[in-house]
Amino acid sequence: MANSVWKHLLHCALLLVTITVVLKLLTGGTELSIDPWDEYGTITTIALYLLRLPTLLALPQVLFNFFGLTLYNAFPGKVVLNGCPLLAPFICLRVVTRGEYPDLVQSNVRCNLHTCTEAGLSNFLLEVVTDRPIGIPKNHRTREIVVPKEYRTTSGAMFKARALQYCLEKHVDGLSDRNAWVVHLDEETLLTPHSVRGILNFVLTGQHPFGQGLITYANGHVVNWLTTLADSFRVSDDMGKLRLQFKLFHRPLFGWKGSYVVAQLQAEKDVSFDNGIDGSLAEDCFFAMRAYARGYTFDFIEGEMHEKSPFTLVDFLQQRKRWLQGILLVVRSPQIPLANKLLLGISLYSWITMPLAVVNGVFVAHHYPIPCPILLEYVSSFVVACNAYMYLFGVIKSFPLLRFGVLKSVACLLGVLCTIPVNVLIEIGAVISGLLGSKNKFYVVQKEVPMLVTV
Repeated sequence: MANSVWKHLLHCALLLVTITVVLKLLTGGTELSIDPWDEYGTITTIALYLLRLPTLLALPQVLFNFFGLTLYNAFPGKVVLNGCPLLAPFICLRVVTRGEYPDLVQSNVRCNLHTCTEAGLSNFLLEVVTDRPIGIPKNHRTREIVVPKEYRTTSGAMFKARALQYCLEKHVDGLSDRNAWVVHLDEETLLTPHSVRGILNFVLTGQHPFGQGLITYANGHVVNWLTTLADSFRVSDDMGKLRLQFKLFHRPLFGWKGSYVVAQLQAEKDVSFDNGIDGSLAEDCFFAMRAYARGYTFDFIEGEMHEKSPFTLVDFLQQRKRWLQGILLVVRSPQIPLANKLLLGISLYSWITMPLAVVNGVFVAHHYPIPCPILLEYVSSFVVACNAYMYLFGVIKSFPLLRFGVLKSVACLLGVLCTIPVNVLIEIGAVISGLLGSKNKFYVVQKEVPMLVTV
């Protein structure tokens, strides 16, 4: 415990140092004496000031990340069971797949079954929901559900939402226990003993019907170092924004992920995944917002799960494009009240306006400087500093010294700094292609490691 506290304090100190250095670099220049209205003209000056504003849209989520990473121990110890697993309600681990990677799914089913048993879970079932038969053996621990091609939901839900809703149909749902819980996993998600114990603690407490925890991406063989380092931001996002919104507010103020979702079965049926086109591309986000609007509460689950980052930059871009298009449908949907999606909308438009913010920061602000209120300068610099630190912390969390060694961990820290510009360009590409490209296409990234790669 003492070691954990010291790690957290050192991390907080590094965060403050990063903010201080960035503030000094970005706000330490000489005061401008020019009058932009005379120098550039009225229209240009107004445009220059407007270009300074998009950065402020990121402030709410940056504050959530800052306080989430500092108020709660960022290096918690091992997850310890707070009750007897034999007293836990029935748990269904549900994997949804198109069936394009049967070997991967079968391998992960075996691994996850072993992990559940190792962690002491006894009253559970692992379900695989697929569009194509995979051949998962049916026994008291596993079940395969094949979604019929002719199946249609009432609202016309598509993609993963359609498959998830099929599982809730009366003639399909085999979970007769009203107190059952469902753990939603992607086909590449691997459980850990800590995540299983965290889930057991969560369902044994039973205070909140929905929960989610941390996912990391640097476990086992790293297929693509660039995308894995870029995903270090997502690790920090889980430990910052996601954790704060669930532990302090118990609401999905900024949404949540589609994997490592733990839901009380009756609550899931009440919210449902039958939400039409608006709830099909980012079914996870729409589900969370609808549950939020219905008054359901959420909590953060201790213990991490493991996944892989996209194997190629094209997949990385397409993944982000789908997220942006899906969240845009959620924010624009009249089914979700404005009060419930306000912070999510601000976060989305911060992402959409990223190209403008980057163009201003890299080019416009240097060639067309304008005097700004000092508060605006400090807030903008704070946003930049916190976002930069998110990458550093994600690497520290994903590549611990004890497992990777000093040289490799330091190399990853230096590497992620070099990755940031590439990641920013990809995010900009995702914004442009997401707004201008084809809509309502559920792009599935490559999940299996190529045969030439030695795992």
